[in-house]
Amino acid sequence: MRLRSLTAALCLGLAPFAQAQDKAIDMCVFDLIGSSGDQYALVENYAIDMREKGIKFNLEPYTDEGVAMSAFSAGDCDALAATDLRIRRYNGFTGTLSAVGAIPSYEHLETVLAAINKPSASDYMKEGDYEIAGVFPLGAAYLFVTDRRMDTVEDLAGKRIATLDHHPDAVHMVNYVNASVEPSSITDFGGKFNNRSVDAAYAPGWAYEALELYRGIGDQGGIVDYPLGQLTMQIVMRDDVLTDKEAQTSREVAFDHFDMALDRVREYEKAIPDDAWIEIPGSDIADYQEMFRQNRIELRDGVDANGDEVKQVYHGEMLTLLRKVRCRINQDASECTAPDRE
Repeated sequence: MRLRSLTAALCLGLAPFAQAQDKAIDMCVFDLIGSSGDQYALVENYAIDMREKGIKFNLEPYTDEGVAMSAFSAGDCDALAATDLRIRRYNGFTGTLSAVGAIPSYEHLETVLAAINKPSASDYMKEGDYEIAGVFPLGAAYLFVTDRRMDTVEDLAGKRIATLDHHPDAVHMVNYVNASVEPSSITDFGGKFNNRSVDAAYAPGWAYEALELYRGIGDQGGIVDYPLGQLTMQIVMRDDVLTDKEAQTSREVAFDHFDMALDRVREYEKAIPDDAWIEIPGSDIADYQEMFRQNRIELRDGVDANGDEVKQVYHGEMLTLLRKVRCRINQDASECTAPDRE
């Protein structure tokens, strides 16, 4: 009798563990290349580690990000892995990681992600009925130009720039420099750049080879060596899919893959020929940074310098965190003491 009671108690004690082991989650994963792409592989490696935590992900690749979004919205999957530009609608805090010019280096990015993946930041990962369960670096976005003489803001005036139609802050930035917006999608902007129907496009370093952007660069163009923003892949889930503890574990597991993901990003950037990069004079960098800062403030407040209403895109508390990280690394920057600092 005592043995039977002991066995029953043991089974009850193991029940939560068995239940966790059996938890399965369907995830839609966006990768332009599909299941053989780097983004899918990144999520796949994360899923392998999560299996050891008792959670199994069933991954379904999508080569069209819009279709993946629709599948998630329709309930065809419990989780979605996509770029922060799309995930932003579910969480404005993490969606602000790609704010224009806000994270100038991978050192800054690692510091920021380490901060937001701490348990103390967990409340910011929830918004409405959704929760961010992981963030991965996809690399800095750079300006690719067909004419390397376009290395100042003034040179962009009147130029046609391929701009993602679901990226309102990029639209605002293009208008700010008096350039012309060429509405584009992630699947066609490369072709527009390569056939010279636009003068410029923005993309991470991996696009140089994967999307053959070297064709658009040709002999006269190049890549402006200054990060316009940091792209990330984020995992969003409905808030009831994981417990709070599981969600925190998921974020920490995802962050454990930061170095591996960044190594791949750097490989792509190092593979770009040195003569393809366009260096910005040091004297111009401060002007670029201030221009980006003013844009971020406008997109945080929803009003431009003329008092006209613009789309409110950025999360103020994330902008403050990003400013603190920049000022920790560069304490002498003028923005650190500016009366209108973020």
